[in-house]
Amino acid sequence: MLSEVYYLIRSKSDGRYLTARPDGEASGYLLLFAENFDALSYLNTHAADVANRLAVESIPRTQVGSLLKRWGFIGVGVVTDPLLPKIDFLQHG
Repeated sequence: MLSEVYYLIRSKSDGRYLTARPDGEASGYLLLFAENFDALSYLNTHAADVANRLAVESIPRTQVGSLLKRWGFIGVGVVTDPLLPKIDFLQHG
């Protein structure tokens, strides 16, 4: 079953969300984490030197679609393993 809440990583300085751009797309995929500790693990593993400039925030699943539209993201990247990382990319239709 899908989680009712997702966790995002956001810059404290400019408010931008952490995204993935697997093919160099301009807007990219919004990275979503199922658990707060997954987002923190991702930061500690892959961005430890800038982790203090980033924050983890939660968003209800029902608001993900409107967030994608507002920021112009292609879709989402659901992080299933924050240490490797393993990400499933889904395009928003």
